[in-house]
Amino acid sequence: MRTLIELYDTSPIRNVLATVMFRPQEMILICPPEVAEDPNQKRSLRDFFAYLNCPVKLTLIPVTLLDAGKTERVLREVLESHQDCAIDISGGTDAALFAAGVASGDTPVFTYSTRKDTFFEIKNAPFARSLPNTVHLDVRSCLMMAGGTLLPGREDNAGLAEMSDRIDRLFRVYSAFRPQWNRQISYIQKISSAEPGVLEAGGQLREKAGNKNVDADGEFFRALEEAGLILQLQHTDESVSFRFPDERVRFWLRDVGAVLELQVFRACRAAGCFDDVVLSAVVNWQSGKINRDSVTNEIDVMAVQGIQPVFISCKTSEVHTDALNELAILRDRFGGKFARAILVTSGVTGKTREPVRRRADKLGIELVEWEDMSLESLINRLRNQDG
Repeated sequence: MRTLIELYDTSPIRNVLATVMFRPQEMILICPPEVAEDPNQKRSLRDFFAYLNCPVKLTLIPVTLLDAGKTERVLREVLESHQDCAIDISGGTDAALFAAGVASGDTPVFTYSTRKDTFFEIKNAPFARSLPNTVHLDVRSCLMMAGGTLLPGREDNAGLAEMSDRIDRLFRVYSAFRPQWNRQISYIQKISSAEPGVLEAGGQLREKAGNKNVDADGEFFRALEEAGLILQLQHTDESVSFRFPDERVRFWLRDVGAVLELQVFRACRAAGCFDDVVLSAVVNWQSGKINRDSVTNEIDVMAVQGIQPVFISCKTSEVHTDALNELAILRDRFGGKFARAILVTSGVTGKTREPVRRRADKLGIELVEWEDMSLESLINRLRNQDG
């Protein structure tokens, strides 16, 4: 195969997988005009193939894929002007698939099954006959193939994999003090600094955090000290003071949601089924550098299993439907319908939870609640793609 013809699909993996698998000299993407005319789309695809060390000439040809007649004419022109072609019909609209069937003639045609993770010959394509997919992606390449760029997030991922024991101790304290966790973290934010190198913290027993007064919980701080998460604790009738062991723990204890994100990150790593896991993955919707028109979103935890991206949102408070909608948009934009979306919430179950469950089910989002928040339970939920 010298030339691979792809029919554009809204699930990004369908547009690129066969090229990475079979390494043609040229990949021709038959796509809607708005895709072909978008410079970010073409640049991102080129960057994607370069990142995976897959040299290929990339050609985007605009056509309305809902018009079978126009699509057929374009396909015939491509087949007449290019040598040794093959057509991948994994993606595309019904009209485009019909056009490919009419125009293909003796040209090899094959497809890919996401359910079986295998390529299949349709006709004249023995190279794709019941061929298992061997491509494995990482978070960066998953975002690139959909026109995005991975940016640095709030958390430095370097060395996190070796901190499982420390994360476990943090989560144990969180489990014991979950109802008051957010208030106590607000208190810590008030009495500590985020400046580099400043590890000392201290303040009065009652501090005003936002519009509310927050009282330091002595048992909470003693539990942190016993877990080695704060040092040199001094707790009197009037004040509290202590020292963070390092800036990383200081960040964890100044961020309300960090503990849950770390637990999910740890579970993803321990599950053993993911090729890549990133905590605090920030995606720029337009490939390239940030500019004033850039749209960015943070994904609390993102993982990749083979070629399937998993988008995970973590909430320590009650979940609202806007959080579900945002997660679904990110999944659909950067993963397509075969990606997974998981929302993990440790919020206390309230009257609004049942409508949230129904909304999550409608959007195809897996909802993980407090009862499944232990490491073992989380690992089982992550491994189980049926949710």
